[in-house]
Amino acid sequence: MKIEDYGLIGDTQTVALVGRNGSIDWLCVPRFDSAACFAALLGGEEHGCWQIAPAEDLVATRRAYRKRTLVLETEFETANGCVRLTDCMPPRQRDADLVRVVRGVRGRVKMKMRLIVRFDYGSIVPWLRRVDDRLEAVGGPDALSFWSGVETHGEGLTTVAEFEVIEGRTIPFELVWHPSHEPPEKRGDAMGQIEQTAQWWNEWSSQAKCEGEWGEAIQRSLITLKALTYAPTGGIVAAPTTSLPEQIGGVRNGITVSAGCATRPSPSTR
Repeated sequence: MKIEDYGLIGDTQTVALVGRNGSIDWLCVPRFDSAACFAALLGGEEHGCWQIAPAEDLVATRRAYRKRTLVLETEFETANGCVRLTDCMPPRQRDADLVRVVRGVRGRVKMKMRLIVRFDYGSIVPWLRRVDDRLEAVGGPDALSFWSGVETHGEGLTTVAEFEVIEGRTIPFELVWHPSHEPPEKRGDAMGQIEQTAQWWNEWSSQAKCEGEWGEAIQRSLITLKALTYAPTGGIVAAPTTSLPEQIGGVRNGITVSAGCATRPSPSTR
């Protein structure tokens, strides 16, 4: 997949890159400069990714950010219906948090979920165990806790789920990074976190008065720059992929992502 096919979500301390196919192929946690736990962007899915997508042939895919936010909405349309995948990273409390929600828009669609966690840029296969209502993947000092709104099972070092979504049904997923010697922060409901994240970005965006023909594009650029700003220091990273070179063996960072998708929601997303 081309780099321009990725959308960006973040919490102003790290970011994730979400492909048009519903796969998160890049995520460094807990900071921009940490080692990646999803690094399929550099190789293949065996190096870590998290995909939620229809298990049916696609008719169309539409993506947009909610206006004035970094909440990304992707609509997948099949011959049997339409589903919306909403992705965001809530503002940081202590641990990095990824929230994904699938909602049925029309009809009935068969879905698949595949979670492949590989710490340290794909080199560490974690130890996986079930703890209460979550799965916990541990690799050295890092841990990821995973909550799923549907039943999951393991297949060849991959956590998978198959499920159907009908109109009006909502299925939440959440992935939280935390130090492996500590439990994760207790989380609230996924839809509530999405709305809180949207409100946070709306409040921040409202401080800038972007008007005129290019006002929306300017505002989207400001949001992207904010996402690439490390909140504790105010420093801005050159790219979400940190220090990946422009060429193999090179020294110059040549991979950048701006908005990654349209800024105007499609009519069916609002």
